[in-house]
Amino acid sequence: MRMLWQIARRNRANSMRAHAGKGLSPRHLARSAAALAIVALAGPRIQSQSAHKPPAKTRDASVVVRFTDIRKAAGITFLQDSTQTDQKYYLETMGTGVGWIDYDQDGLMDLYFVQTAATDAYKPATPLRSALYRNNGDGTFTDVTQQAGVGGEGHYGQGVAVADFDNDGFPDLYVTGYGRAILYHNNGNGTFTDVTAKAGVADEGQWSTSAGWFDYDKDGWLDLVVTNYLDWSPKTNLWCGERAPGYRAYCTPGNYRGQKTRIYHNNHDGTFTDVSDKSGVGAPESKGMGLVLADFNGDGWPDIAIANDTWPNFLFLNNHDGTFTDASLISGLAASEDGRYEAGMGIDAADVDGDGLLDIYITHLDFELNRLYHNNGDGTFTDVTYGSGIGNKAMLLSGVATRFLDYDNDGWPDIVQANGAMVDNVSLYHSLVTYKEPLLMFHNLGNGHFEKSSESLGTDFIKPVAGRGLATADFDNDGQIGFAVNCRGDYPELLRNSGAEDHHWLEVLLIGTKSNRDGIGSVLKLTSEGVTRVDQARGGTSYMSASDPRIHFGLGKRTRIDSLVITWPSGKVDTLKNLPADQIIAVKEGVGIVPHPFPRVTRK
Repeated sequence: MRMLWQIARRNRANSMRAHAGKGLSPRHLARSAAALAIVALAGPRIQSQSAHKPPAKTRDASVVVRFTDIRKAAGITFLQDSTQTDQKYYLETMGTGVGWIDYDQDGLMDLYFVQTAATDAYKPATPLRSALYRNNGDGTFTDVTQQAGVGGEGHYGQGVAVADFDNDGFPDLYVTGYGRAILYHNNGNGTFTDVTAKAGVADEGQWSTSAGWFDYDKDGWLDLVVTNYLDWSPKTNLWCGERAPGYRAYCTPGNYRGQKTRIYHNNHDGTFTDVSDKSGVGAPESKGMGLVLADFNGDGWPDIAIANDTWPNFLFLNNHDGTFTDASLISGLAASEDGRYEAGMGIDAADVDGDGLLDIYITHLDFELNRLYHNNGDGTFTDVTYGSGIGNKAMLLSGVATRFLDYDNDGWPDIVQANGAMVDNVSLYHSLVTYKEPLLMFHNLGNGHFEKSSESLGTDFIKPVAGRGLATADFDNDGQIGFAVNCRGDYPELLRNSGAEDHHWLEVLLIGTKSNRDGIGSVLKLTSEGVTRVDQARGGTSYMSASDPRIHFGLGKRTRIDSLVITWPSGKVDTLKNLPADQIIAVKEGVGIVPHPFPRVTRK
């Protein structure tokens, strides 16, 4: 298999040296020819790699889930501006992220869309601004950007991370971007203040993409990890692709040096200290796109996993002393099982097979595979992309953002993925590939075995879009998880989930006391009628986006929770017993369930 790939790659590359672009480099173009060899060999390879147990179940025929785009009806008018010109600035292809944030703490998830800005080559008629929409609780949203003060005019935004960094009970916004980032402090009265300079987290001069919050030293205060991308500027923008009308393309990451990951330690006083070098996280060159922050080796301390673009993925294991060990290569996460560094973009983690360990999923460009890495429990991962049933079922799609979610509430985490080619003229180079692509859903059949279910989820779900940021949320507070997608150069999508009403669920909002207020890093173990599920409150996830912080458990036909055990970062353990299903609960560290509003949205 590897030899066939190398032969096809070499032969194709020799005839395509002139075509360079993100997704259009000789490496990328070679994939077109190699793809046929991969498809031909897929059958035998699946047999040889099927280490997973056979599917534990078939889909419940009584549950027919559909996703409906309610963006227009909800009153969301945000329009992402790609800032595209014929100069093909590399920056243009990235798109922007989206984040869910209950900024006013009324129990309803509000929505933040990240926007771009003018460039040397692009001057919009009106200033561009990011947008915050308040959830009105009746199926509609209201643009409150101006009142809140989070428009970020003039800031070429990229992604967003949400967390309560000062433990005051109100979540804050960190917006990454080209050249600098912005930290907005939530004032608790519907407004935000730009505290970037005081906090010391501007990431000045860098191209920051994704960011995530976690408490790496378990001192009760959230620290910040920022992934940076390439050392690119308009002055270094190259001509890539053929020199023919309409054929100019965006360059490959290989044309530019990578930047480095930053980690900022929370000083408990509204300021942060850059400990990137001291921690070891900032040592290797990076081309970071997405990250997920969680405990991957079961030692009770949060680690860092980063999806890099055409570069080894990173796994930094926490040493419990403020430093991290780079375990990327020895863990098996750095590359595919055949040793290739692919175009890593979106990333998330979940226990897909019920063994209590978080597995990792990473998206890639077309003619590559989206990879599922099984957590072996010993600090290593095994690429089970084929054995899990995912295989090459999405080879012609460019995977960007991704999230684990239990969309049908059957108790197993599924995979949703936003797709879209990086280049608007990609069809000129690949006849089988289109610029706009449908969303993708892999349904978990049990024990970590998946089947593609996209076509069963409705026409809105499979409508082609240039998908970029994706974030999941129960924005109706009905236990059915939907999501928002920020689309490049287009209106976003707001996908409402309907049809899982016959399956039961539980959602948990964590309120830390000794631990950080958001409870990030907590491990939740739920037992219901003999079935046990484990999840973690994770930092980061997806691609430049922030999802609903509440932990969601699908229960299938089970109607009661025997026990819910929460192990907080502080080491405190809270155990709740005999909980009824179909509710959202707020759990305060050391106290238990406390009152909190979670109003149910009436669907129109």
